[in-house]
Amino acid sequence: MELHQIETYLESSNPQERMKAITELRHYEPSLVVPLLKRRMYDQEFMIRSFVAMGLGFKRTDEAFELLVNIIENDKDYNVRAEAANSLAKYGEQSIPHLVKLFQQDSHWLVRQSIFAAIDLSKHPEILFDLSILGLQGEDPVVKLTAIANLGQLAETAQASLALELLLEVANSEKAIIRAQAAKTLKHFADPRAEAALLKLRQDSDYRVVGATLETLI
Repeated sequence: MELHQIETYLESSNPQERMKAITELRHYEPSLVVPLLKRRMYDQEFMIRSFVAMGLGFKRTDEAFELLVNIIENDKDYNVRAEAANSLAKYGEQSIPHLVKLFQQDSHWLVRQSIFAAIDLSKHPEILFDLSILGLQGEDPVVKLTAIANLGQLAETAQASLALELLLEVANSEKAIIRAQAAKTLKHFADPRAEAALLKLRQDSDYRVVGATLETLI
């Protein structure tokens, strides 16, 4: 599609045509694409705003970065914020402070899961630990399980002791699914306390927890 056709479609009252226009922008340079994506940043359709956020992740410029920061801070739809977080992570280190702030302020499970999945915090174990604590303090079970699993990445870092203490705490949770995930994660820690906790969990009354401890033997 020619650029002038894309511009016409972007202003169409038909959301399908607006979406098609955004998709067609993949063939053009970032310097041309970003100003056009900006036009639909406040589109009434959340799907189109999500496509805008996605496009800003692939057509990376300084302006696109600022637009994504604006989206994660101001868009009312969690789907759009989650997509924008995923795109923002493509900008690397400079995105981390903004994504951490979003995680702290936005408790929606999809947004937090997107952040966990999108950013590589292997070089920032202290941030990973802090986000895991926040995830565990939240209400969503999916985020809790991801936070527990992420603690395993800290086994060989300066945060290992703190991570293990947190794992030992959640290993005593009233919820079997939490205890099971703790068992899977404890295997990463070569520590007598981790081994003792696994032995205890192997005697758990819930088969899912026992099964998780057996996975650690494989």
